[in-house]
Amino acid sequence: MKLPESARFSTICIHAGQEPDPSTGAIITPIFQTSTYVQEELGKHKGYEYARTQNPTRFALEQNLAAIEGGQAAYAFASGMAAIDAITTMLKSGDHVIVTDNTYGGTFRLFDKVLTKYGLEFSYVDTSRLELVEQAIRPQTRMLFVETPTNPVLRLTDLASAAAVAKTADIRLVVDNTFASPCLQRPIEFGADLVVHSTTKYLNGHSDSIGGIVVAARQDDADWLKFIQNAAGAILSPFDSWLVLRGTKTLAVRMAQHNLNGQALAEYLEGHPKVRRVLYPGLASHPQHDLAKRQMKGFGGMLSFEVDSFEDARRVCNSVRLMALAESLGGVETLMTHPASMTHASVPPERRAEIGLSDSLVRISAGIEDPQDLIDDLGQALG
Repeated sequence: MKLPESARFSTICIHAGQEPDPSTGAIITPIFQTSTYVQEELGKHKGYEYARTQNPTRFALEQNLAAIEGGQAAYAFASGMAAIDAITTMLKSGDHVIVTDNTYGGTFRLFDKVLTKYGLEFSYVDTSRLELVEQAIRPQTRMLFVETPTNPVLRLTDLASAAAVAKTADIRLVVDNTFASPCLQRPIEFGADLVVHSTTKYLNGHSDSIGGIVVAARQDDADWLKFIQNAAGAILSPFDSWLVLRGTKTLAVRMAQHNLNGQALAEYLEGHPKVRRVLYPGLASHPQHDLAKRQMKGFGGMLSFEVDSFEDARRVCNSVRLMALAESLGGVETLMTHPASMTHASVPPERRAEIGLSDSLVRISAGIEDPQDLIDDLGQALG
């Protein structure tokens, strides 16, 4: 099934990488649950030799996500963290990386607790201020790792400007696009070299799979990722690949409702007397609202809000009925999280304070339920 060059986003999500099964005509890519492949004779096979190296289900997903993000190629890994770790294998001892200061706690843990043991150095800066990025660049800098919007304070980085800085310094620009999804933001269009996702989140969308993907804009990076995927072996399973393929088919329609619900909850919370502040790019009060309008095609389902104290935050988290108190995000159901004690517990308290992540902050991943039901649930929990 050949996609026309003029195919638009939702069509690409459904059809890219998807071919009817040649043996049966099945329209859905089968789950090729096999560890090896029979060869016709010595040195002659059908393009598949061993399932760590190649799997048709995983390959279909990789083609799908490369098309969705507009990259040269994509490679799927066992988790989002495995995907980020694969990217860092492009570095060597003594190399330096600039990282968004308000990055996901798991990313910080990998960089700060593991990779520094191998001689890599990391500087954490507010990448929304490009002058700070420029000041942090050293002769040893090889990579700028950006998360936008950030988790959980929803700070944005100007991707086109970040790409210009990276190009001038001859360093890779890596963008963690998990919070936005390619439906809302395609960093390669702004000049990013590599895009990483936790497929666990919006790409899968149903809270039933763990995975990660790296999309490369450059062929040399794609070649290395293919090599490291096979060499290290942290691959996405055939069944998880199939689940994410199922998820991307509905990505566009799901994100439309996530956008509506995120906006509705943010506006409700901003007007609530017990809420001190709301962090959501779709609000005019967000300091980077204009950038969000230029860079994103919708504002997403992620928002955070602050109440007066940790005790108030705990009371809200323990009082929701429809929403679920759980880590993760991007599923069809609405999740509530207390980042300081859950997703970002590995980040030292002083660093959390520096990035504006207080103990009274609550994060919401707005699902696709009826928005009024979600507002009613928040109302009773805050009351």
